[in-house]
Amino acid sequence: MSKKQFKAESKKLLDLMINSIYTHKEIFMRELISNASDAIDKLYYHSLTDGNTGLSRESFAILIEVDQDARTLKITDNGIGMSKEELEKNLGTIARSGSLDFKAEMEEQEGVDIIGQFGVGFYSAFMVSEKVSVTSKAFGSQEAWKWESSGADGYTIKEAERKSNGTEIVLTLKEDSEDEQYSSYLDSYRIKSLVSKYSDYIRYPIQMMGEKDEVKELETLNSMVPLWKKSKSELKDEDYNNFYKEKFYDFTDPQKVIHSDVEGVVSYTSLLFIPSQAPYNYYTRDYEKGLQLYSSGVLIMDKCSDLLPDYFSFVKGLVDSQDLSLNISREMLQHDRQLKAIAKRVGKKIKSELLDMLNTDRDKYVQFFKNFGLQLKYGVYDGFGANKETLKDLVMFYSSSEDALCTLSEYVSRMKHEQKNIYYACGESVEKIDKLPQTELLKDKGYEILYLTDDVDEFALQMLHDFDEKEFKSVSAEDLGIEEGKEDKEKAEKQTEESKDMLEAMKEALQDKVSEVRLSQRLKSHPVCLTSKGELSIEMEKVLNSMPTDQKVQADRVLEINAKHPVVDILKKVYEDDQDALGTYTKLLYDQALLIEGLPIEDPVEFSNSICKLMIK
Repeated sequence: MSKKQFKAESKKLLDLMINSIYTHKEIFMRELISNASDAIDKLYYHSLTDGNTGLSRESFAILIEVDQDARTLKITDNGIGMSKEELEKNLGTIARSGSLDFKAEMEEQEGVDIIGQFGVGFYSAFMVSEKVSVTSKAFGSQEAWKWESSGADGYTIKEAERKSNGTEIVLTLKEDSEDEQYSSYLDSYRIKSLVSKYSDYIRYPIQMMGEKDEVKELETLNSMVPLWKKSKSELKDEDYNNFYKEKFYDFTDPQKVIHSDVEGVVSYTSLLFIPSQAPYNYYTRDYEKGLQLYSSGVLIMDKCSDLLPDYFSFVKGLVDSQDLSLNISREMLQHDRQLKAIAKRVGKKIKSELLDMLNTDRDKYVQFFKNFGLQLKYGVYDGFGANKETLKDLVMFYSSSEDALCTLSEYVSRMKHEQKNIYYACGESVEKIDKLPQTELLKDKGYEILYLTDDVDEFALQMLHDFDEKEFKSVSAEDLGIEEGKEDKEKAEKQTEESKDMLEAMKEALQDKVSEVRLSQRLKSHPVCLTSKGELSIEMEKVLNSMPTDQKVQADRVLEINAKHPVVDILKKVYEDDQDALGTYTKLLYDQALLIEGLPIEDPVEFSNSICKLMIK
């Protein structure tokens, strides 16, 4: 009996296939079980059409056997089996797929769903084996044949003995090394965990000999019926909740369940969960997003990040599609059109369900937003606003008039008739923002203000630019877009002109700390505040400068003095009597404005001494 060479490929190609298509060696178990399931599918189909197999569906099974002394792992099925020619055809040519051919032939038939593609997946066995033998007897044949190979050097086929139809694959595992413990695949607990992880929903029982009460008996390792394949009418909230907690290692029930069956160009089932609380590591680099990806109940990837946009990374769950191949690498998935089509529809479904929650169960949505709203706001800003249209209806901010979170749509619906802009104010907390001097004029006019307390908030609003054609405007902006009465405007212009020299002297006292000192009409009771010119606000300056970079930025600051406050009269008198004292007063007012903004003062000692100097005058 001479050794035959692989017909199409070389050792180099086999090595490349093994090392690049499969990231984890443990995947071989999934592939071999899937192939066994395929073989049973084929025979089951013939039983439906010919009715002469002598087997009922209940009698089909996949058996796993371990021999630790011989270091062998055996996987046996009672499926359709292979003839000598089929062994030669399917196993003698790398990437030849008997199941793929069968699927093509039967694509017009209903109820036929072949999950594996015998050929490429089978060769994953060589990742853990030094030798692989396949003994098979085709249904209806009197002969059995044994295919055996130790790798890309070639294979042998010889006649063998087997009582019934089906296939038996025996892996002789490699010796353990420092990097790999191949013996772990002989451990019953490891085998059970792999079956549970990858093949729990194979439609036939996967069995292994176990021991219960000192009696050996066959133990079924898989559940066989995926929960997501069951009719929604069969399932209760408890079923979904238990599945979620067991599958995704959470101790609390999910806040929302989204179970969808989609048919079309790409058909799939999705079962998605929105957690009721953020994972402890959600806003860290350690968190890994992604949905489990199945092909007809067989796990392809544990966390397929391509199925979820970053802004919905909090969603857990799975997608199962019969249109996806088992033998697909992570790199190939990134370019898979079917996967992209599924991802697009999954994203739309999540948004739709969130909007429904917002409109029908507001308290529930507010709780969700407190957990994951920050991620949505990052999504608005990320990618130069590429997803802002998708997310603008989902984000919420604290409202000064409602004392609660509100959407941008709700804010606009409450705007006064003459109001042109959506106003916002930034700060460390709602309480501190509410006391900002810059909010006084707007509050006096009865305008609602959005209070922004997260670092990303102002960046997100600037990326949105407007909502419903209403532009976002900071309370610290140079121009609030509020029309002044003619009399008030003339009075303000006259007062500014009269104080022009004094304001210029104050500007010189502060040197390059501010670009301007001006009399303000926006302040009511407070004597002073800082505002900014241009796109970079003072709050954005704080956020950017808190980042671990060497580059520091500064907003174009403006020191505003309340034109109606008694401090203006004091400043005028000091300007006339003592120019040096005016500099001291100016620096004190500037430091006060810094403290109000939550910014550090440059020289606390000078600030303290200046206050004491004025106190003892």
